[in-house]
Amino acid sequence: MSTRPAVVAGQFYPGDPDVLSRDLNKMLHDALTPSLDPKALIAPHAGYIYSGPIAATAYNAIKKSAGRITRVVLLGPSHRVAFQGIATPGCDSFQTPLGRIAVDHNAIEALGQMACVRELEEAHAKEHSLEVHLPFLQNILPHFSLVPLVVGNASADEVAGVLELLWGGPETLIVISSDLSHFHSYAEARELDRDTTRAIETFHTDLQGDQACGCRPINGLLVAASRRGLTLSTLDVRNSGDTAGGRGEVVGYGAYALH
Repeated sequence: MSTRPAVVAGQFYPGDPDVLSRDLNKMLHDALTPSLDPKALIAPHAGYIYSGPIAATAYNAIKKSAGRITRVVLLGPSHRVAFQGIATPGCDSFQTPLGRIAVDHNAIEALGQMACVRELEEAHAKEHSLEVHLPFLQNILPHFSLVPLVVGNASADEVAGVLELLWGGPETLIVISSDLSHFHSYAEARELDRDTTRAIETFHTDLQGDQACGCRPINGLLVAASRRGLTLSTLDVRNSGDTAGGRGEVVGYGAYALH
């Protein structure tokens, strides 16, 4: 069995399982618990000191449905490898300090029929945009398999097609990994992220990278969600100036639920 190891444990989040569990429990305890039943979440992927409180609000929204969710389709942007389409991993599981998560090979096999999807292990090898979500999911969900997808240069329709194939029923949760604006002043970031949030709330499917690094998977989710008549709720929008201090150059984070 091949396992993709945890590569940003000890950097983006604690590498010690006891410390990690403690930090997760505190973030989730301190965050709001939205009264929703989401089919999909959009949540950030920075170091926990920066984006963890915002991500915690998103993950609190699935607490009441945690017992029925047995599969997570997780899409995030590629930060290190440029490629066309959407990349599946070549491994059987993903590792975090909290344990292993099995990859859903039936789903990966089904994706083989799509021209925009291919196995590209190097896209996953050092990518943090998926990994940082896994401990949150392990904390909330008793048991689940994972469909991990790194999105390269893919259109909204290509991403939507993948999501339609994997949509499933109430057992399937979709998570889109994305931060918002990058390296603006605190005031500028708040204004930019407000505009981006309005675009997301109104199902604009032409978000660009300067608005959200996960613009491609977000655009695809909004196409698929619009076709299915889902409603979007904004749960939390803040930036690193709100969470970790320092307001000279900040990164924006948003948590959204589609239900």
